[in-house]
Amino acid sequence: SLKMVRYSLDPENPTKCKSRGSNLRVHFKNTRETAQAIKGMHIRKANKYLRDVIVKHQCVPFRRYNGGVGRCAQAKQHGWTQGRWPKKSAEFLLHMLKNAESNAELKGLDVDSLVIEHIQVNKAPKMRRRTYRAHGRINPYMSSP
Repeated sequence: SLKMVRYSLDPENPTKCKSRGSNLRVHFKNTRETAQAIKGMHIRKANKYLRDVIVKHQCVPFRRYNGGVGRCAQAKQHGWTQGRWPKKSAEFLLHMLKNAESNAELKGLDVDSLVIEHIQVNKAPKMRRRTYRAHGRINPYMSSP
């Protein structure tokens, strides 16, 4: 018999710390690509990288959701051709890293040696509005958060 299991990694470990945000108003695809870019980095390096993305000194390589994404020279550093600078995603992830850092300090861990071992992005539910059409009809007017 199959049963549903939670697929998010669960570090119940004194040497690890967690941070999470739910239903954030930020685009899923951009955030997924940004998260993959910082996966495996040390926390200090990831912080610097995300700040560089915000000021367009480094780009985020778009590897999966890359239809219509333009090419940029900065993507060559990552062995890729397509890249963007998703500012809002980078800002949200910076807040998450800051939260993880304070959780680590609370546990008494060495903040400088923290590594982003697991990072996961899930889609938030769409926001609902409605638009009024001809002949008295109403259609949904959804926003991707």
